[in-house]
Amino acid sequence: MSLKPLALLQPLRLMVEFTQKQQAMRINSGSKNKIKIDALKEILFDYPYFKNAEIEAVEAPSGVANQPKSLEETISGAMNRAKKAFANCDYSFGLESGLMAVPHTKTGFMDVCVCAIFDGKEFHFGLSSAWEVPASVVRYILEDGLDMNEAAVKAGLTDNPKVGSAEGLIGIMTAGRLPRKEYTKEAIRMALIHMDGE
Repeated sequence: MSLKPLALLQPLRLMVEFTQKQQAMRINSGSKNKIKIDALKEILFDYPYFKNAEIEAVEAPSGVANQPKSLEETISGAMNRAKKAFANCDYSFGLESGLMAVPHTKTGFMDVCVCAIFDGKEFHFGLSSAWEVPASVVRYILEDGLDMNEAAVKAGLTDNPKVGSAEGLIGIMTAGRLPRKEYTKEAIRMALIHMDGE
């Protein structure tokens, strides 16, 4: 007699496990940049709702210049990445960094990271903290049409042509105190405020 309840519970347990597997959340990242993917994984792990999500990296084009030069262009890039990455998933994330005009600064520009989360209908946005890029880097971007990586190398700040896939220029300028991954995580966390409120 004591075995019957256990026998009855077995199919129920299997059904729950099957349902959980069927409902595994799928997240698409609109970039294969390792820094962006690692930032996304680490942030989502902090949220019970996303903790067990399956994350897939998709190389989605930003549809903007390699080096965005305005906040509007940077936001558009993040939106395009998120929307183009949205396929067979519950949410897609687009991340884009770019310059934006800021009055009263030394160069007139600061760099910011934008996160756009797309749920198939609406976008949810978050921004990182902004920081002022060295004048020489801004000049090479605006006058020579270089992207941040190229401009940082030409300015002699790094010899790594893919610094954006490593610590980032912000990591160099803060002496490692705020590497690009942590900077990117700020934008993701701010965008997730919308998800927390739902």
